[in-house]
Amino acid sequence: MIVNVLLQKERMSRYRLSKESGVAMTTINDICSGKAELEKCAAGTLYKIAKVFGVTVDSLLENNKELPADYRCSFETFKSNTCHRVKDLGDLDFIIETLEEDEIRKLYNRQWYRESLYLLAMVDYLSRINSLPICTNYNDIRSRKLEKPYFSSGIMVSYAATGDERIINDAIENAIPEFIRFNIVESEVRDVC
Repeated sequence: MIVNVLLQKERMSRYRLSKESGVAMTTINDICSGKAELEKCAAGTLYKIAKVFGVTVDSLLENNKELPADYRCSFETFKSNTCHRVKDLGDLDFIIETLEEDEIRKLYNRQWYRESLYLLAMVDYLSRINSLPICTNYNDIRSRKLEKPYFSSGIMVSYAATGDERIINDAIENAIPEFIRFNIVESEVRDVC
């Protein structure tokens, strides 16, 4: 069932999916256990679940049996899931799990550079604030950065609505150093619900 696969790939609990989507926990459990069929769910329910995973309703229904090995969620979803993993695991366990599973290198080798650099920035940031030494296994990746700055969708919407350059400049000025080094403009990784 695709929802179970997505939950596993995103390292998300059913509870978190329920909270983020606004879909009742009993409904999520019914979908995941196969008691409720996706094809018979209300369109609103499917939309809410798809939105959390950064996929379309059509892709949920079309891929209901199996998710392709090269599935890639939206970068905003990846960032959110990473921040939630930090919150759920705690700084040290997040660092340990990420390094033990060599997730940074795996993402980089798949040429998923934004995700790889974001994860490396998160590990470096958490290492700094916890007074831990930086893992040197990724020094080759640390010499890379995105071609142009990546701003969150919230920043881009605000800028597009107002045209105020201060929004962009303030975002860059307030960015966490470990992220801006890779041209990722990120200022908040703790305030997730």
